[in-house]
Amino acid sequence: MKITKIVITGGPCGGKTTAMGKIQKKFSRAGYKVLFIAETATELITGGVAPWTLVSNEEYQKCQISLQKRKEEIYQTAAENMGAEKVLIVCDRGVMDNKAYMNDTEFKNVMDALGLNEVEERDQYDAVFHLTTAAKGAAEAYTLANNNARTETPEQAIEVDDKLIAAWTGHPHFRVIDNSTSFKKKLDRLVMEIATVLGEPAPMMIERKFLIKYPDVEKLEQMPNCEKVEIIQTYLHSMGDSEMRVRQRGRDGQYLFYWTEKRRISDTARRETGRRISREEYISLLMQADPARRPIRKTRYCLTENSRYYEIDIFPEWEKQALMEIEQREEEEETVFPQDIQVIREVTNDQAYKNHSLAFCMPEED
Repeated sequence: MKITKIVITGGPCGGKTTAMGKIQKKFSRAGYKVLFIAETATELITGGVAPWTLVSNEEYQKCQISLQKRKEEIYQTAAENMGAEKVLIVCDRGVMDNKAYMNDTEFKNVMDALGLNEVEERDQYDAVFHLTTAAKGAAEAYTLANNNARTETPEQAIEVDDKLIAAWTGHPHFRVIDNSTSFKKKLDRLVMEIATVLGEPAPMMIERKFLIKYPDVEKLEQMPNCEKVEIIQTYLHSMGDSEMRVRQRGRDGQYLFYWTEKRRISDTARRETGRRISREEYISLLMQADPARRPIRKTRYCLTENSRYYEIDIFPEWEKQALMEIEQREEEEETVFPQDIQVIREVTNDQAYKNHSLAFCMPEED
């Protein structure tokens, strides 16, 4: 039995409501039992529970997050008892959406009061898909007519959209679906991204890797659309074109653990499968570590810009340079770089900069 839980989020009038119908049709036909968790904020606000009806925004957010988590627990239990081979749980917004409606102090207070940590709440989902508000690039289609709980002007919608992107940045599979195409193609792109996560067909990624000048780390850490993540990646014994690894990922003592297998399809494309594992399973799998390769330790800065997701890796062995990865769905897709990043050269096909090679030896700095 395979249960996958994803989040569909986005700014006001991003297309979530229409997307849900398309997801239901597409993946039901593919053999999935599709379950939808309705947007908790809309349920509460239309029912009379809102930030302006409680004594404070913090008290409201505690209610919303608590209800969100309880709903997800119930749907998970239900999914486990359906007898279906494949279940897709679709959350109309997730826990981290709440962060966009609080300041940093409020968010910390709420998380502490509920005994939650940010890394686990953000990364518990298998994937997160952000549908950009129509107010960004498709203003003529912006409307709030389909949701009585929404009141944002286009300017406010853009502000909320940016805050939501910042809240989810750092998730290991976060994708922004922008308005660069027609609305129909926008939803087609969403379905394609979900299919990739589910392996329908088998996931295939086109990864571009670039050697860059050492970035302004202090500036990155101050950006709301950038999240710092600490990673320890250990390679396991593998055979043939298969490559297996385990990864510890998180920050400030809050970590999650993953197992991943990648199989080469071409020079730039690979099929990837993976799953989240427990701390105990992670420790057990470390016993299968390849003794010829050292664990890779790096600090990753996950940056969302230009409707793209960039991963900038800082290694302790380097002082003048770093690596940046971009995932693409098509070979001919235009590569757009972040504004303040200085690219030295592309190293996508340079074996010296492959992760498995870095586990053997770090190249000398240029």
